Amino acid sequence: MPADSPARLPAELTLRGLRVFVALEEAGSIAGAAARIGGSSSGVSQHITALESAIGAKLFDRRAKPVTLTPAGQLLRAHAHRILSVVSEAQAELAEISMTNLPSLKLAIIDDLDASLTPVLVSALQARFRNCFVHAFSGRSDHIIERLQSRDADIAVTALLPADSNTYQSVPILREAFILVAAKGAIRPDVDVRATLARLPFVQYSETMPIGQKIAQHLKRVKLNVPRRFAFEATRSVLAMVVQTGGWTLTTPLNLLDAERFIPMLDILPLPFAGESRHIHLVARAEELGHLPEALARDCRRILRNVLVPRFCAIAPGFEAAIEVAEDDG
Repeated sequence: MPADSPARLPAELTLRGLRVFVALEEAGSIAGAAARIGGSSSGVSQHITALESAIGAKLFDRRAKPVTLTPAGQLLRAHAHRILSVVSEAQAELAEISMTNLPSLKLAIIDDLDASLTPVLVSALQARFRNCFVHAFSGRSDHIIERLQSRDADIAVTALLPADSNTYQSVPILREAFILVAAKGAIRPDVDVRATLARLPFVQYSETMPIGQKIAQHLKRVKLNVPRRFAFEATRSVLAMVVQTGGWTLTTPLNLLDAERFIPMLDILPLPFAGESRHIHLVARAEELGHLPEALARDCRRILRNVLVPRFCAIAPGFEAAIEVAEDDG
């Protein structure tokens, strides 16, 4: 080698290399690891080759299907998981420090919870970050996810999850079952409820919305054929039409509370077929907001336990199991 040639640096362990190693160990294939990290198969192979060069031993038997760890790979696995865990914790704590001067934050919250949760979350944010400007948006779950993906929202409370689970973190808040709501006196308890539903007007949520799609799919699964006459996006419109037509609908506890003024004109009844539920999550981009998403999720659960669940149980005695708040970690 000429005297003025730069010395070649020895291969080293890198965080990226360790993340690729863990992705390949968990996925069991080069292509699967590439999908997990959002890279290419050739990039995965290059990182693994560099790691093996740094260690001086093969880490995987790539001829096996799925690929398997060698003894050296098994030894590295414990260290890699521990290192990445420590780094993730450090990043979260550093993010927490950097957020003390957070200038602004954008919230997007599902319509059903807007009036109940938005004031609580905004107050919690401004208590933590006194100079932070908070912009809140409410809407349908699919629109909220679009806002999150386009960075028009930083934190979302939604009944849908982004398709890319590696880019986002989701924290469970609530599970709620669908309930049968009918106009007062429209369904007598001594009749065949399922047969009565097939005769009465069914007021549906628009199938352009996630909740409308979910209900339509469930009715198809339980083989309940109902005539399609009209559909609405807002729960208030759905329940107003139920009252006006003497009909029925499927909705959720949160939606029912969002249109509470109609409750005296409605009956809440057990489903005459298998049930279905939806889950509400708080979603944020991974590793950008430190421990804030978990803290806000705890705030959401607190207001649900202390205010919304008791309200629902008061108007729907016997249906307490229809709404279940997730447990707080730790």
